[in-house]
Amino acid sequence: MRRFCGAAAFVAVAMYAVAAGADETARIETSGGTITIALDRALAPKAVANFIAYAREGHFDGTMIYRIEPGFVIQMGSYEPSGAARPVHAPISLESANGLTNARGSVAMARADDPASATAEFFIDLSNNANLDASRGAAPNTTGYAVFGHVISGMDVVDKIAATPRGGKGPFPPESTPATPIEIRKVTVSEPGLAPAR
Repeated sequence: MRRFCGAAAFVAVAMYAVAAGADETARIETSGGTITIALDRALAPKAVANFIAYAREGHFDGTMIYRIEPGFVIQMGSYEPSGAARPVHAPISLESANGLTNARGSVAMARADDPASATAEFFIDLSNNANLDASRGAAPNTTGYAVFGHVISGMDVVDKIAATPRGGKGPFPPESTPATPIEIRKVTVSEPGLAPAR
């Protein structure tokens, strides 16, 4: 079942996440296996609070990994296996000048051309993608893609997903879309001293 909260509730969840601690992890259970990521609140506080708020409201549960670019990234966030897009909240500002890089296994916010356009979409780097980092000499937080965590378990699952046959239907062209949907069954966030949200 889809669960969406109003703006006030979303802000309250985000504020709770900011106060909760600095060593959160997220367990992403997919139909292809489980991936666990460590969230770097110290260097990407807005992106981490945003991700946790979406996860705790159940936004990712029942969506799919809708983009596979072998040797580059896999991407997910708001699209259901039917191809329908779930509603998202207001975008967040870019945090690409945080010192984190798009190295293999990094997790970063996807966005449109506008630097401050990231909502619920995120990707996992399959390679060292320095071209996705902030451009040298550019004004801070105007270029690049903000890394907010990294895979600590299940990179073999990520690689297996990246090798999935493509040719399906979704928001990206068939050559980037899994032929058979890879579902995100549940995203659970854990914090020090707290039980995972149900």
